[in-house]
Amino acid sequence: MAERDLTQGPVWRALTAVSAPMSLGILAVLSVGIVDAYFLGQLGGAPLAAVGFLYPVATAITSLAIGLSAGANTAVSQALGRKDDAAVPRRLALHAFGLGGILGTLVALIFWIGYPALFSVMGAGEEVLAEISEYAPWWAFSFPFLVVMMVTNAVFRAHGDGATSAIIMVFSAVVNMALTPLLIFGWWIIPGLETEGAGLATFIGRAVAAVAAIAYGIWKGFLQFRCAPFQNIPRSVREIGGVGLPAAFSNAINPAGMAAVTAAVATLGEAAVGGFGAATRVQSLALVALLALSSGIGPVVGQNWGADKPDRARKAVRQSWIFCALYGVSIALLLTLLAGPISSAIASDDEAARYTSLYLSVVSWSLVGYGILVTANAAMNARSKALWSMGLSLSRIFLIYLPFAWLGVWLFGYPGILAAAVAANIFAIWGAFVTGRATGLIETETGIVTGPAKAASDLKERVAD
Repeated sequence: MAERDLTQGPVWRALTAVSAPMSLGILAVLSVGIVDAYFLGQLGGAPLAAVGFLYPVATAITSLAIGLSAGANTAVSQALGRKDDAAVPRRLALHAFGLGGILGTLVALIFWIGYPALFSVMGAGEEVLAEISEYAPWWAFSFPFLVVMMVTNAVFRAHGDGATSAIIMVFSAVVNMALTPLLIFGWWIIPGLETEGAGLATFIGRAVAAVAAIAYGIWKGFLQFRCAPFQNIPRSVREIGGVGLPAAFSNAINPAGMAAVTAAVATLGEAAVGGFGAATRVQSLALVALLALSSGIGPVVGQNWGADKPDRARKAVRQSWIFCALYGVSIALLLTLLAGPISSAIASDDEAARYTSLYLSVVSWSLVGYGILVTANAAMNARSKALWSMGLSLSRIFLIYLPFAWLGVWLFGYPGILAAAVAANIFAIWGAFVTGRATGLIETETGIVTGPAKAASDLKERVAD
């Protein structure tokens, strides 16, 4: 829990210092959804269906928080790398905090007003819509706190402090998960609020974590008003928003694309949808380490690019891709070997389990591509090249995954869907190299041909360090 200069020392150590704690934080956040689904499922089908409707919408809206976090990380980490006056990163952090609070409140208000019409259009029946109405207002009220917490955490990571960011995420998740069964079912003088209780637990967890993040940020001096807070606001908004808005759109693309792919799977029946959904939940857990790496590479690239040390930034990209390759192969082997037991444990019936098992056995071998995609996007965002990362994400979903999924399901059924997923992840590898060269994150004079040699060199340097 200390500020770290990421422009000095071994690059792999800088990556590890920020990324490793984030694995725990991301895992904790993912666990909240599982806990909500488990306890609400005990109330009946309607509350569980309500969460099913809310999840993709909430994921898409949360992309705003992720995007603003990327913008805050880029602005602050580059200022730190340039060794700007101490007031500059503090002012940028404060402006990111204010921008996040304003936009988060605005989006929350729009969602709160419009959610009944939105979920009616999505097909929620009266019973399910009544359950959504118990949960959605509390989720809306919690959203500004989520944005503020995530932006503040991004400021911590920009300073090289990944541990505090992870601790706050875990704290929020633990409070949420502890309160969920208590508020759903009630205990002693606390009445059982059922679905509303799950929403209230989310609100409390995010609110207390946001307050904790702000308090720690002020104590550490990352958030201060003694920095000419009203100076250069337009410039800060342009700098943060120039990365944040495209990054938010990039992060919203994946859940939107997955919803459209699920529609293609639905043509095969409910068992296919259930098996596909179960497999993607397992996949999300398998990707935790790669998502944590994408959280860590941003500060490393940002600080080093700001410090005019592009070679260190490029080395961070190379080393992150080496890790993606090694981890991707390892997790693919594990998921393939355990596909049967995992599928039987989480799928609703034998038919759905077969769909889950087939997905895990096939698509897992391409997860290295998804890891390279998210780390490349994070590196490009930190390099202030968010439009390139947005273009890569758009291309993967709308040029490869969606058209091949619909064509594949029409020609080959479920295996066609899996082939589309694999093709999209393979495309991501090629696209990351192309965009990496275009944005200067890969040496243009060496290109892809010397990749294995550089990988071997990096491994030797790591052993030497």
